[in-house]
Amino acid sequence: MEKFGKSQPVKRVEDHRFLTGHGRYVDDIAPQNALHGFFFRAPVAHGVITELDVGDARDAEGVQAVLTCADLEAAGIDIALPHTVVENRDGSKAAAPLRPILAKDRVRYVGEPVALIVAETLQQARDAAELIQFDADDLPAKMDIAPGGETLHPEAPDNRAFDWGMGDEAAVEAAFAKAAHRVKLEVGDNRIIVNSMEPRGCYAEWAEGRLHVALGGQGVWAHKGFFVKAFGLAEDNVRVTNPDVGGGFGMKAMTYPEYFCVAQAARALGRPVRWISERTEAMLTDNGGRDLVSWAEFAFDENHKITAYRVDTRCNLGAYNSQFGQPIQSQLFSKVLMGVYDVQDTYLYVEGYYTNTVQVDAYRGAGRPEAIYVLERLMDRAARELGIDPWELRRINFIKPDQFPYTTATGELYDVGDFSRLLTRAGQEADRAGFTARRDADAKRGLLRGQGLCYYIESILGDPAEGAKVVFEEDGSVTIYVGTQSNGQGHETVYAQFLADQTGIPAERIFVVQGDSDLIKKGGGTGGSRSVTTQNNATLATVAKITEVFIDFLAEEIGVDAAEISFDDERFRAEGSNLTPTMLEVAEMARAKGRSDLLSHHERASLPGRSYPNGAHVAEVVIDPETGVVTLDRYTVVDDFGNLINPMLAEGQVHGGVAQGIGQAVQEQVVYDEDGQLLTATFMDYAMPRAADLPMISFTSEPVPSTANPMGMKGCGEAGTVGALAAVSNAVQDALWDHGVRQADMPFTPHRVWEMLQGDAIAAE
Repeated sequence: MEKFGKSQPVKRVEDHRFLTGHGRYVDDIAPQNALHGFFFRAPVAHGVITELDVGDARDAEGVQAVLTCADLEAAGIDIALPHTVVENRDGSKAAAPLRPILAKDRVRYVGEPVALIVAETLQQARDAAELIQFDADDLPAKMDIAPGGETLHPEAPDNRAFDWGMGDEAAVEAAFAKAAHRVKLEVGDNRIIVNSMEPRGCYAEWAEGRLHVALGGQGVWAHKGFFVKAFGLAEDNVRVTNPDVGGGFGMKAMTYPEYFCVAQAARALGRPVRWISERTEAMLTDNGGRDLVSWAEFAFDENHKITAYRVDTRCNLGAYNSQFGQPIQSQLFSKVLMGVYDVQDTYLYVEGYYTNTVQVDAYRGAGRPEAIYVLERLMDRAARELGIDPWELRRINFIKPDQFPYTTATGELYDVGDFSRLLTRAGQEADRAGFTARRDADAKRGLLRGQGLCYYIESILGDPAEGAKVVFEEDGSVTIYVGTQSNGQGHETVYAQFLADQTGIPAERIFVVQGDSDLIKKGGGTGGSRSVTTQNNATLATVAKITEVFIDFLAEEIGVDAAEISFDDERFRAEGSNLTPTMLEVAEMARAKGRSDLLSHHERASLPGRSYPNGAHVAEVVIDPETGVVTLDRYTVVDDFGNLINPMLAEGQVHGGVAQGIGQAVQEQVVYDEDGQLLTATFMDYAMPRAADLPMISFTSEPVPSTANPMGMKGCGEAGTVGALAAVSNAVQDALWDHGVRQADMPFTPHRVWEMLQGDAIAAE
């Protein structure tokens, strides 16, 4: 690790700015003369629009414009938001309905944008929205994820968006037919709202036919492409920027209708226009997460070895298609089959359904918790039904160290892993040996204690290529331009730290620039735990180029052959010369010689393969059977993230992810009524995790360095939540099992847990 990072727990340099109120978020940096936008949104979940009269609103005080879908079309804008279409099992294309930027003819979820009001002040825009005459012939709301019901889109007459499968169905059927044991479990995954600290927002401005949109996002280049397409502009005439971003969680990687409307309003009015979401507005319109039900099944031989695995899933897409990649449930369940177990025959069947809810395709805080949740809940159930220790059942089925590199049944190539070693360490750190005594002590007090295990694995996803541009500035500082985007992960610190490790340039003289499509022409943004690994791989390529050209320059300056000059990550050295300049000193020499070509370097690099972070989470809960209250008492994490650049930041990422997972497992739940109205639209109704709800979280790094990149890294951004859902759920199930509870589904609210414990007594009442 010495060459690729000193692995020092450096505090985040950006924290001072954030904690003292000097962050520069979209709403902080909008032009002072910007007009304010406010959206009139659908008040009903499903209906045919019969009236939309915005005349009075246009005449209201301070109002500069009111835009409807008809206005966007009249301006020549492509009103279709991007979507992805997958193939059904029979080879046909899945449904591909239009998702208009503003509602056209029909509304399909509460909160769908219908019109944009632009005024001198926000209050004027809000007041004008009250003057809009809107009426719709109500249609029945479709709220369940099953065939049938009122049709949302003619392209999907039974509301089925897609019907998708992967794996060898015939081989799996054969394996189940001859299995010594079969274990099946229904697994529900409750819907959640992302709730980033900073709500979505943007401002737009035009100058000489060129569009600039600043928005809170997870990268700028995908958004730039969307604006190019919607407005029919040349790429050079679109600039997208991301300032400081207060949380992304996958939700802010997506594009949304508001950005295009604000951009068109700014063009039509010749003035900047700004918009920031209110919290209830965000809860109504931000892409949500989860909301699926799976039926998962294992086939075992007589030695408790898994021979086949299959999953049948129904998932909610909301009112429209997913925007990036495959529909989220297809993408994630390709990972469900990518567990740490040596399984050769797998089959997955996924059905996606349209409902009258906001779109569901973001993962709050993690990329694959849905997948691991299903797999590890089933593993826990299998251990109970087979009468075997759940830790031992996992060991039996782990891919063994001598099996690597290992190709999974879905084609993923794992490079390295030592899962049993991590599991052993997790048992030590969690004091598994002392659990029985803790459980018995609680029982004497009338309390139920349970322990739950989850062993997860995930992959870094997205574009394996990234770029890094390093510029030596006149004041002796260095700027590194990156293609990823921090949403709070600490990129400014870790990228400067890594570049300092490779070059000897003091970290305090390195400044990180991100989120500007004019300053670096290509980048993959942030998502899927890709950032640090892909970005630092690009930094290595750029440093290698700088070293090469600096050596050639020095060879000319000191009159030696370039082959005689070396760089030791701090200084250049040559046999027979007492000149040992640093990189900064060579840059100044080049500047003095007029060699400006040596002061800016931009290289791109692509990872040769994915890396696979993995680890064990162990949760212990205590349940009061009189009230149903679940308390997280102990939480232990042992992770293999490969080599760490900054252990402190890695631990912080894990803590945040675990908190999010606990939130979903114990208290979070999106609730709509039968008419599609959101009942959990404020923090009075939607229960976010608080400090008092969380235990101390033990974090241990047990690295098995990756061979899929030169740094030996594996990524860590999503690991906390990936493990937390199943660990907590399995702990609750463990506590309730001896009391006859056989189906324990999230969220484990006091009322739900109390009802589980009452069993048939409640049903009889």
